[in-house]
Amino acid sequence: MRRGSGVLETAILGLLSESPLHGYELRKRLNLLLGSFRALSYGSLYPALKAMVVRGLIVGHEAGSPPHALAGRRSRIVYELTAEGKKSLQTVLASSGPAAWEDENFDVRFAFFAQTDADTRLRILEGRRTRLTERLEAVRESAARARERLDEYTLELQRHGLDQVEREVRWLDGLISTERDRRRPPEHRTAVSGTHHEMNTSADGAERPGTNIKERG
Repeated sequence: MRRGSGVLETAILGLLSESPLHGYELRKRLNLLLGSFRALSYGSLYPALKAMVVRGLIVGHEAGSPPHALAGRRSRIVYELTAEGKKSLQTVLASSGPAAWEDENFDVRFAFFAQTDADTRLRILEGRRTRLTERLEAVRESAARARERLDEYTLELQRHGLDQVEREVRWLDGLISTERDRRRPPEHRTAVSGTHHEMNTSADGAERPGTNIKERG
């Protein structure tokens, strides 16, 4: 299975765990979840659904024809999870290895955090932050070595990329603080809501003013 198809499968399983969906509605929700360009890059949705039916992860059945439907019009197929599909989804959502925080997988895993246990959520957030911090260091070192050879537009592009990653690190800092705070007994939690977001540590170790945890570039 291609790496991208694994992300698509997780997204389909996660969406169907919320409610059965026919193919058209499932495609719309996938476009919202994955982004239209990314979703389209996986090719046709229906071969993926067919393969998942064959593997017993989902089942499809014809929806009831609406009143006054045209004669001969095909009914829409509604898909829902099987017991095996639910088991497969729970296995994915319980995993927290490096694949869970890579660029390709992180957004989809984050979209289903409401169905993920607290310990797994925290491990994924911390792993993602570590990976981005390593990336920042590598890009900064590379930029410092090549600065004299780069034109102003390439330098500006580098600064833009660094700024995006730094914003995501700050966003992750806020989420990690919130997750850790939830694990503390009520009497040990932050006295004033949001106080633990007032100062965040950037990837270079410097403290920065806090940001809303929804901030992400």
